[in-house]
Amino acid sequence: MTDFRPYPKSQQVKSKRVKPTQRQKGDISHPVDVLLKERSQGVCEACGKARAIDRAHLTGRPHIDHRTQVHDLAHLCKECHQIFDGTVAGLRMRRLLAAIINHALELPGNSRNSKETNGSVFDG
Repeated sequence: MTDFRPYPKSQQVKSKRVKPTQRQKGDISHPVDVLLKERSQGVCEACGKARAIDRAHLTGRPHIDHRTQVHDLAHLCKECHQIFDGTVAGLRMRRLLAAIINHALELPGNSRNSKETNGSVFDG
């Protein structure tokens, strides 16, 4: 049996978490939100008809290994977001939309000068 070696609370709270939590990775920062809204121009990126009011993760929080970037998101209307999250067809649509967005952004990197590290359709 091993010896019990307690250490004080002051020493326990000294350590800081270096790796972001899953929730922190999934949080949408203000600059990313602005880029997303610029990209969609306020129109649903799935149907192209309705006003986009929801931000949907194309890459789910459990599967993301970095902080959320604009290519991880889609700007959707309520109906399309419900389809994305609740149906098998929505999962297929999500994968297709992710492939289209990633292709449009030319990930990884972009040969043109861009404001975003992974490229942007708004280079200019």
